[in-house]
Amino acid sequence: MKTEQDIIRLIESDEEMMRILKAAQKLELPDWWICAGFVRSKIWDTLHQFREKTPMPDVDVIYFDKTNIEEKEEKRLEERLRDLLPNVPWSVKNQARMHIVNQVEPYKSSENAISKFPETATAIGVKLDQNNQVKLTAPWGIEDVLNLQVKPTPYFMETSALAAIYDERVTKKEWQSIWHKLEIYSITSA
Repeated sequence: MKTEQDIIRLIESDEEMMRILKAAQKLELPDWWICAGFVRSKIWDTLHQFREKTPMPDVDVIYFDKTNIEEKEEKRLEERLRDLLPNVPWSVKNQARMHIVNQVEPYKSSENAISKFPETATAIGVKLDQNNQVKLTAPWGIEDVLNLQVKPTPYFMETSALAAIYDERVTKKEWQSIWHKLEIYSITSA
């Protein structure tokens, strides 16, 4: 696996991932993506040659809609997705409101929000376009996720407070206990 097209083919060949993408597409959300661990874990599982998928704590569906930033709308959308695929741990978040939760400057779009995720390997998303083709976004590229490297995004290197959040998060996630080939970079102890 070396290119974005390789990642897209990997996802297209996974029936469960395609079912999940098709369910999310049915919501017709503006600027939607399924991101983070949904994509990252699939890549890491494949690179570790796992026969079984690593269980996902959640499937992160994000979208960007300034017209309704109520959290209850996100919960309503999660219910709709649970009606379609009840065994999926859905998490829906409108990135037009998440800057309030994260106490940062407003995001400009879903892709802008993805670029501000903590790790470059997690700052990745997929969706289906109008022709049901998988589309990939990776604001910081795919090299780190493919090279099994966990590094902070440039955004999380801007301040010592964000750096500390990154370091705490990667320690708490204990990803190396699952994917032993990972190389995890620390900011504050560097």
